[in-house]
Amino acid sequence: MKRARILLADSHRLLMEAITKLLEPEFEVVGMVVDGRELLRSALDLKPDVVVLDSSMSVLSGLEVGRQLKANRPGIKLIYLTMDQDGDIVAKAFRLGASAYLLKSCTASDLLDAIRGAWLRPSYLSPFLTRSKKIVGSFMRGQARQKKPLRLTLRQREVLQLLAEGRSMKEVAFALQIKPRTVAYHKYRMMDDFNLGSNAALVRFALRERVA
Repeated sequence: MKRARILLADSHRLLMEAITKLLEPEFEVVGMVVDGRELLRSALDLKPDVVVLDSSMSVLSGLEVGRQLKANRPGIKLIYLTMDQDGDIVAKAFRLGASAYLLKSCTASDLLDAIRGAWLRPSYLSPFLTRSKKIVGSFMRGQARQKKPLRLTLRQREVLQLLAEGRSMKEVAFALQIKPRTVAYHKYRMMDDFNLGSNAALVRFALRERVA
């Protein structure tokens, strides 16, 4: 049987190297990336069957990358491996097409089971999450809510996330390889569209909307 092709995405390369050693006897690890934008580009090029990613990534969040990947390749399997225990994040991850959600404190067998199970079951929760009534309750409430999606372009999301991380407009321009005036245009367009009167309000908006 064909081995599943897996792409890893995390800001810690040492962790990905350890995961690669764990997975390679059974699966084919086709690449490792360290930020959301690189993940989106590499996933479209490498066409993995499974992506193991963090919900919190630089440049573009793991949740947003997951949303775009599922929109382009509905059959791709997304397995979130993260430190984030927020039930609302769990719910959003599954609404956006996640097949599994695990904490980084999980065991090696948990991760292997999740990857295997992604082919057979629609969803998987790590044992830690299923034992937490608070998190599962938030997950169920999140599933019941159908929040209107935030209407931002990909470039706006990239700019917003980097600004929320505390980077200057010049630093954002360098990271995205665009001109500072283009960053300024997107920034002030968002502030105008969403009635945000200050930089602090822009950051709060990014955090509230789970963009940062």
